[in-house]
Amino acid sequence: MAKNTLYNKIWGAHKVDTLPTGQDQIFIGLHLIHEVTTPQAFSGMKERGASVGYPQRTFATVDHIIPTIKQLQRPYQDTQAEIMSKALEDNIEGTGIQFFKPGSGKQGIVHVIGPELGLTRPGMTIACGDSHTSTHGAFGSLGFGIGTTEVGLVLETQTLALNPFKVRRINFNGTLTNGLFAKDVILKIIQQLGVKGGIGHAYEFGGDVFDAMSMDERMTVCNMSIEGGARIGYVNPDQTTFDYINGREYAPKGDAFNEAVENWKATASGSDAQYDDTVTYHTDDLSPMVTWGVTPGQSVGVVDNLPALNSYSEDDRKVAESAYEYMQFKPETPIKGKKIDVAFIGSCTNSRLSDIREAAKVLEGRKVNPNVQAIVVPGSEQIKEAAEKEGLHEIFKAAGAEWREAGCSMCLAMNPDKLEGDQVCASTSNRNFMGRQGSPTGRTLLMSPAMAAAAACEGAVVDVREVLK
Repeated sequence: MAKNTLYNKIWGAHKVDTLPTGQDQIFIGLHLIHEVTTPQAFSGMKERGASVGYPQRTFATVDHIIPTIKQLQRPYQDTQAEIMSKALEDNIEGTGIQFFKPGSGKQGIVHVIGPELGLTRPGMTIACGDSHTSTHGAFGSLGFGIGTTEVGLVLETQTLALNPFKVRRINFNGTLTNGLFAKDVILKIIQQLGVKGGIGHAYEFGGDVFDAMSMDERMTVCNMSIEGGARIGYVNPDQTTFDYINGREYAPKGDAFNEAVENWKATASGSDAQYDDTVTYHTDDLSPMVTWGVTPGQSVGVVDNLPALNSYSEDDRKVAESAYEYMQFKPETPIKGKKIDVAFIGSCTNSRLSDIREAAKVLEGRKVNPNVQAIVVPGSEQIKEAAEKEGLHEIFKAAGAEWREAGCSMCLAMNPDKLEGDQVCASTSNRNFMGRQGSPTGRTLLMSPAMAAAAACEGAVVDVREVLK
């Protein structure tokens, strides 16, 4: 049984009670909401005659359904987007909830703006009606993705009823050399442990690779913890964490910040921490990763062939057969050279400034293949502004890529950005499920921003390390 880990410390500090169900009632320090999972939650509260209990702990934005073109023109062309956005605006009016609306300079994907505004900090419990709330664990916090019913309960009570987790320590050692990125690390971990491997677990990430990672990179890995079945993924806070938070709008200031840092240090897993189990990987075994199937666990290194069906157990073989049929791929063929139709650089996984820089580095001086549509969608208005100050948007435009406004965009296609027919998309997002990107027959290959940019130029999957030479 895990002891003295960051998970144990934060869980214990936020435990209110043990409920008759056997679950623990956990106080939630920060609640982030958006336009998609809140309308029903607010409706349920109105039916119960309930109100928002701690409005100062809830912050709202629009991201999932908002268009990435002409965001300030209302009503939106998409009727559903207008209805849901208007519902959020109406529901939070008069509640005291802070709203980061389009044009405010603070709007963006919920898991991007929380950290960049300094709302996300070590030692916190964080909830959001989105499964990728695990992103915030990069700061040494516990981030819970929740459903609509739970959104309403957090708005009303500021608590969640949760089952305790086991803690798995995942060490990744070595060095990420040119062409290898955080996206490759998490895809490799999921490939090895499986999409169900983390069920009932919190993942603690550590080792040489994580010690050297920027906060953006740590967020990429923690973001996709849920794709490996883990409800929570986190990295212990360190100086990299503190330097990132310092000076941000909602972060503590002056002496309060220094005091907070000492508390945050104490939150980290102790030298005597015990884990339920530990696994270790090394970058010697890592190459740029690409998914070939319909789960994030179905991936290979770009230098490898797709797996043979006889390499799977009987149950997994059926899943693989279905994936091959859907993707129109054949076993034991190279992933390298697979043709693409669309390249999408964005999402809460890979839409931060460093991601955009890496994509621009590949696209600079090159052209997007004439048979490919490439779109680049920054994760927030702040990132868009910063990228434009660096002239990155001009690199994309010169290459023939589209430079968009902040939003979730083609990650889940609850907006006008969708695949058509059986198009193949080189995507920096987090899910490659059937129909995920808006077309019931659309096909998604997950990869890093640099890999997606390289594929956009080639018109096919290519090893970005060869391009960067």
